[in-house]
Amino acid sequence: MTQTALSFLERLRLAFSILFNRELATQIYSQLSPEKKSLSEIESAPESQVEYSEEKATIAPIEETDPRSALQLLALLQQEARFLDFIHEDIQAFSDADIGAAARVVHEGSRKVIQQHLSLQPVRSENEMSRITVPEGFDASKLRLTGKLLGQAPFTGTLIHCGWYAAEVRLPKLVADHDCRVIAPAEVEL
Repeated sequence: MTQTALSFLERLRLAFSILFNRELATQIYSQLSPEKKSLSEIESAPESQVEYSEEKATIAPIEETDPRSALQLLALLQQEARFLDFIHEDIQAFSDADIGAAARVVHEGSRKVIQQHLSLQPVRSENEMSRITVPEGFDASKLRLTGKLLGQAPFTGTLIHCGWYAAEVRLPKLVADHDCRVIAPAEVEL
């Protein structure tokens, strides 16, 4: 069988046909990967019969987050430290002394909010710059390895930062219909 080279327009037309024609895409996929199941076989199989590769089996499920707590903390930082006002200010025109004075207010207010609403602890108790050993099976959410990573754990390295762990969160309770998207209400002087 003689094969004819497709022109650019023919390839483009074929790409759109695959994109918008599910059956054609499934047939082509099956031809390109005969050892794999077709998409329709995978989609119609019960969850327990779908084979996953070992890599996929180790991926944790993704969960939706509730943004209300983040917005609530942002509102507290704005209330006590004028945090958003500072972040949104164009500081290029100000002197270092002015920026330092403003940073002092933001720092003091932010520190107050954090101390009132969170109990923070270091992830690692060792002193920074000390040598530590990271065991096999370590919790990757609590330790981030940087530098040249070769081989398998245990690893030995220098503790650059102890990390932070929120042992307790004490945010105020919300009224049911409170709109957390209002970080700070507009102020009107009468």
